[in-house]
Amino acid sequence: MADTYTQIFIQIVFAVQNRKCLIHPDWEEDIYRKITGIVQGKSHKMIAVNGMPDHIHIFIGYRPVDQMSELVKVIKGETTRWIRENGYVQGQFRWQEGYGAFSYSKTHVDRVYNYVMN
Repeated sequence: MADTYTQIFIQIVFAVQNRKCLIHPDWEEDIYRKITGIVQGKSHKMIAVNGMPDHIHIFIGYRPVDQMSELVKVIKGETTRWIRENGYVQGQFRWQEGYGAFSYSKTHVDRVYNYVMN
């Protein structure tokens, strides 16, 4: 086969360690931009990213060029480093171990997008 075509939609969810409310409204848009850059830099399509003070939702068009666990590891590692370097949190910032990854069909993309953004 000359070309490969995939259509995989994944919602990734992970939390701040101990579900602490450390994601502040003053810089949450900046972290979403950082995550978008990481996802797109790894050749995936960002559909939506949003969250609450204690967790993040990332909805992507996933290209099977990475293992899911490796993608999440990179997102968590780079954002942790970025949060610390910018001094956004006093003390240590860490993401909770683990994550959720949920797949959806194309017919559910709008519904999941609206859920993540609202």
